[in-house]
Amino acid sequence: MSILILVRHGQSTWNLEKKFTGWVDVDLTDKGRTEAEKAGLLIKQEKVKIQYYYSSLQLRANNTLKIIQKVLGDEKKFFRAWQLNERHYGTLTGLNKIEMSEKIGEKKIHEFRRSWDIKPEPLEKDNLYHPLNIETYKELPRDLLPDTESLKDTYERVIKYFKEETEKKLASNNILISAHGNSIRALCKYLFKLDNNQISELEIPTGNPLLIKFSGNKKVLNAYYLDLDRAKDLLVF
Repeated sequence: MSILILVRHGQSTWNLEKKFTGWVDVDLTDKGRTEAEKAGLLIKQEKVKIQYYYSSLQLRANNTLKIIQKVLGDEKKFFRAWQLNERHYGTLTGLNKIEMSEKIGEKKIHEFRRSWDIKPEPLEKDNLYHPLNIETYKELPRDLLPDTESLKDTYERVIKYFKEETEKKLASNNILISAHGNSIRALCKYLFKLDNNQISELEIPTGNPLLIKFSGNKKVLNAYYLDLDRAKDLLVF
């Protein structure tokens, strides 16, 4: 049996301000750091030895993982991959979710946030929030930097990376991935075989480890959140 632990980063500064964040590289709040520390303690209680750690290129996910590793007393180098980044929200990036709901309607915002293949308008390349203008992505080829994404787009890059780099290790290793709401939703869709309607209902809480147990042939046996008080419905377990 092997274990995969998925952790959405702790609360970020833009989570607190209720802004669409996407590829913008913001850090954790004090609450987010506390959530990450608690995540580490919950994982430690499970007595799971992690062989491989993965994260996105983004600060909030990286720092969540660093805090977890500190609690676990594990200094292994972790793999960073742009493919695990949050979904890009196009022209919604930096805007307040509540204000936009009032402006264009909750239904439209829900479509942008939760639908499978609807994407916001693309962000102009000279916009301050475009990945081209963010230092974190200076080393990435320009053609990899999105202007906007749907969940479908996010799913394709996340799962391609997971299949090529991570899934094969699950046969005999325990893995922890610190990532984002939509990259983790993509992984859950793939691992739990959720359809395009189910995925729109899946919520991923910040800083709450999702522990997934696999059989020797990489079949999902069970999945549950370690912080039961903040757990969300996994739809299939």
